[in-house]
Amino acid sequence: MSDLSLERKVAFLRDREIYPEKPRQVDAIETHMSWLFLTDRFVYKLKKPIRYDRLDFTTLRLRRFYCDEEVRLNRRLAASVYLGTIPLTRQEDGALALNGVGQPVEWLVSMRRLPVSRMLDWILARRAVEREEVRAVAHRLAEFYAQASRVSISPTRLCKRLEEGIRADRKELSRVEFELPAERVEAIAMNQLAFLKEHAALFAERVRQGRIVDGHGDLRPEHICLLSEPVVFDCLEFCPELREQDPADELAFLGLECERLGQPRVGHWFIEIYEERTGDRLPRPLLDFYRGYRILRRAKIAAWHLNDPSDRDRAGYAARARRYLDLGRPLVG
Repeated sequence: MSDLSLERKVAFLRDREIYPEKPRQVDAIETHMSWLFLTDRFVYKLKKPIRYDRLDFTTLRLRRFYCDEEVRLNRRLAASVYLGTIPLTRQEDGALALNGVGQPVEWLVSMRRLPVSRMLDWILARRAVEREEVRAVAHRLAEFYAQASRVSISPTRLCKRLEEGIRADRKELSRVEFELPAERVEAIAMNQLAFLKEHAALFAERVRQGRIVDGHGDLRPEHICLLSEPVVFDCLEFCPELREQDPADELAFLGLECERLGQPRVGHWFIEIYEERTGDRLPRPLLDFYRGYRILRRAKIAAWHLNDPSDRDRAGYAARARRYLDLGRPLVG
């Protein structure tokens, strides 16, 4: 099937006539790792045949495996959204069909489409959010973390993993072509590394308590939909290590993103409700550490988009990287 290019698959999936619900139109959105095809009621996600350090979608077998993993993992917090994995097939006459009976030439994740106006990031950007609006989803997250599979990891390995992440993020953010404030990057990174060294016992206690879980991996407001039964979707499926996190890390990350969107109190509410629901009192110094850790990581990811030809908003991503680093000022004085 090597003659069937990604471009041909994308062109086929843009055609509204191929979908059983016969939508009025199909909106095709390209991201760093995939193509999304949005119909009136559904979303179909095609993974690009790409490979990075912790991601390999280069074969059809791997893409099917990770489609299945995406469905399995996301059903933990969004069972009503993730419908399953379906094939794109080629018939004997060479014609393509969505979920047909011919030979599979690609696999897609099938999802229900969620209303943009109920996405937490959309709401945060447009109006003040009240505590009661996020209570249900905060309860859902607290229960998820309480029931999530525990990860077996030593305190030494956890601290080493965090240290390696800080050093790698600092190195990338210091690249000249990104034109980011090198002194601020260095100050934040050095502050993080010093905390790891001086407070190793804090991380060891979290490990001893069984607080490292197979979590979401990418807990941001744009992945939270405030329906009557809220859903949290789009977890990281391609690298288990990136989901192996302390809830303190994930909630600090969510709080950072709420802060970036102008409403830091919303992030505080998620933490408070988690603590009330689980009895797990998150040490404030630990939350501050993870906030700084995520500042560097998110600044790096924003900067990486500057080298992606599929991203056309270079100025926007450059501004976002600087915005994250600005949020790190309280960490370094």
